[in-house]
Amino acid sequence: MSEPGFWDDREAAQKVLQRVSQIKADVERWEKARAEAEDLAVLLELGLEEGDESVEKEVRQGMKSLTKAVTGLELAHLLGGEYDRANAILSIHPGAGGTESQDWAEMLLRMYLRWAERRGYKAEITDFLPGEEAGLKSVTVLISGENAYGYLKAERGIHRLVRISPFDANARRHTSFASVDVIPEVPEDVDIEIRPEDLKIDTYRSGGAGGQYVNKTESAVRITHIPTGIVVACQNERSQYQNREVAMRILKARLFEHYKAEQEKKIGELRGEQKDIAWGNQIRSYVFQPYTMVKDHRTGLETGNVQAVMDGEIDEFIEAYLRATARASA
Repeated sequence: MSEPGFWDDREAAQKVLQRVSQIKADVERWEKARAEAEDLAVLLELGLEEGDESVEKEVRQGMKSLTKAVTGLELAHLLGGEYDRANAILSIHPGAGGTESQDWAEMLLRMYLRWAERRGYKAEITDFLPGEEAGLKSVTVLISGENAYGYLKAERGIHRLVRISPFDANARRHTSFASVDVIPEVPEDVDIEIRPEDLKIDTYRSGGAGGQYVNKTESAVRITHIPTGIVVACQNERSQYQNREVAMRILKARLFEHYKAEQEKKIGELRGEQKDIAWGNQIRSYVFQPYTMVKDHRTGLETGNVQAVMDGEIDEFIEAYLRATARASA
């Protein structure tokens, strides 16, 4: 029989080893960047001594690559939250407005899938509810990769679209809203009690327009956590067992966020804090007509290249948010 506290000690040791491994990897990346900088300095010095102008192009290219690498390292340093390195569970829900907002929600889904692809992250759509005419009513995506949650937490909030509606015969300008929620996938060693008797598990067959994103199966799983009313579903995997396993991972993450929010609410009440949880606070506006602009209302950053943003080039908005948050907490 193991001694009392043995498993707790082993789990603590695993956490320490994991953290040491992460720090070691960070140090190695910084050392690599420093070595590249020293090599470029030597190359530049030799070029100047010998009057060789041909090294200029090589140095400029090297500086561009080095700047990008250092910027990435600086941003990673800003991700100091407990779960910033975790995978992210991203959900999108359209606001009022029917087809307009549902189409906007699907445009945002495409944007995040493109962003994940650009970063080399794995994006797995676990649940997709198609819109009645176009777009989607809800979608959940599991995005896996280092710092996925740390970056995507910057996207949590209301996203506003202004455009000439393709669904309006009179070509009028419409404003649509969609809500993006992002939570971390909780590590296995985080203890969240989920009692079997608190779960209602249904199986069903996935289908509808969402087939372009999810597999048609007869083993989709929907899990309802009765005490909290939280509902999760997965229809992407080939077997009922796999769908249930993914759904449970998502349920664990949502329960973790639920209990954390409850605790923060109680602390806020004790402190007399008032928190605005209204729907109408958009974090970013995307204007297609009468001009083109994407503006983040938290940082003031804006760009006129709407198409690039919709193709997943949102890193500058994420970076600006992370830097602003770091300055505010300094």
